[in-house]
Amino acid sequence: MIKRIILASAGLLFLFALLIFGKTTIPKPDIPQATETVSTFNITSFIDKAKQNLSPSQLVFVSKIENNISRGDVKNQSEKQLTQLANFWKDSANMFPPYAYYLSEAAKLDNSEKNLTFAARLILENMRREDSAELKSWEAETAASLFEKALKLDPDNDDLKVGLGSCYVYGEGMIGNPQQTMKGIQQLLDVVRKDSNNMQAQLVLGVGAVISRQYDKGIERLNKVVAFDPANLEAVSWLADAYAGSGDKANAIKWYEHTKALVNNPEFTKEIDERIKALKTGP
Repeated sequence: MIKRIILASAGLLFLFALLIFGKTTIPKPDIPQATETVSTFNITSFIDKAKQNLSPSQLVFVSKIENNISRGDVKNQSEKQLTQLANFWKDSANMFPPYAYYLSEAAKLDNSEKNLTFAARLILENMRREDSAELKSWEAETAASLFEKALKLDPDNDDLKVGLGSCYVYGEGMIGNPQQTMKGIQQLLDVVRKDSNNMQAQLVLGVGAVISRQYDKGIERLNKVVAFDPANLEAVSWLADAYAGSGDKANAIKWYEHTKALVNNPEFTKEIDERIKALKTGP
């Protein structure tokens, strides 16, 4: 029963994001098992299919951008072209995957730490809210490649290392790949060995521990984060899950109740009350 009622805190936070953005479906994603496989997402096929739904004027506009490379400074022209395509898919078509793809390609071509980091963080944050396993995996891989390129430019940047580790934990790790979870954990451990007070690294390490069912380690790290920032909804949510997984119902209920106070939303409260009820009535 305990394992059944542990819905990944990604589910809680995704629910909160859904409420904020006006969607009504309440997902209940259990932490997947390692045997699950994820189909490969093909961004080229996705864009080709998306073009079929564009209006004639939009299609003409996109085609004009795609064919707007002439002789001369090809690199700068290509970077401008990719940026224009990214902006089109974001502003006119309102579709994130093509936007992320063209943004990432432009950042790679520019190869500045600033643009690589901007694109990586934007894709990482969207990936964390993504409920499609295929898209989550692709976004995680895309963001990770950008963080890796940024780290080549700034090898000692701990924020970049935390970002890269987060791609592994929140991406493939969250959808059932334990090797990716451990890869992320190793990346993050390098950070906390230098600075044990890096709370973002401690948070993601705590999440990784819960995903891999190392509840005691998760509780230790997440308690540290919550002591530092009691209003950190993500840390509180995962801490509640960690206690539930460890069999400590009293503390699980305590921290689930705390999430209700932090969010203060009726639909979110209803979801949490159902989880608490399952804990109280389960073995």
